[in-house]
Amino acid sequence: MEDSREDRAEKLIAKMKEARGYIYPQWEFMARQDPDFAELYQQLYERCFGEGENLPAKYRELGPIALLAYKGHVDAVFEHMKRAIRLGATKGELFDAVITLLTPGGAPTMHAGMAALMKLEE
Repeated sequence: MEDSREDRAEKLIAKMKEARGYIYPQWEFMARQDPDFAELYQQLYERCFGEGENLPAKYRELGPIALLAYKGHVDAVFEHMKRAIRLGATKGELFDAVITLLTPGGAPTMHAGMAALMKLEE
C-alpha cells in the first residue's frame, strides 16, 4: 500500500533533518505542500553536499559557509558549521576558512563567520 501524501511528507522531513542536522520551517512547509518537489530538492541537496568523488562533504560545507557569511546570514552559517563539524571538520579548519573571507568578502563577511564560530563556543 502506498503512503499517503502526509506520510510521505513526514518521512521526507525526517530524512531532511537527518541529512542536515536541522531543518528550516520553510522546508517543512514545502515538503507538506509538494512532497514530490521536496524530494527532488533533497536529491539535489544530497548530490551537492554529500560525499564527493574528489571533495569530502566537510569541505563542501565551506562553500555555503562563505556565501552565507557574505550575505550576513549568521544563523545559517552556524548550521552549516555544525554540519561540517559533524562531518569531521575541526574548529581550527573553520577558523582558517573564515579568516580567508576577509580579502574577497570584506570585514563584514569575516565578522559574520566569526559570529557563527562564536556561537559554536556557547
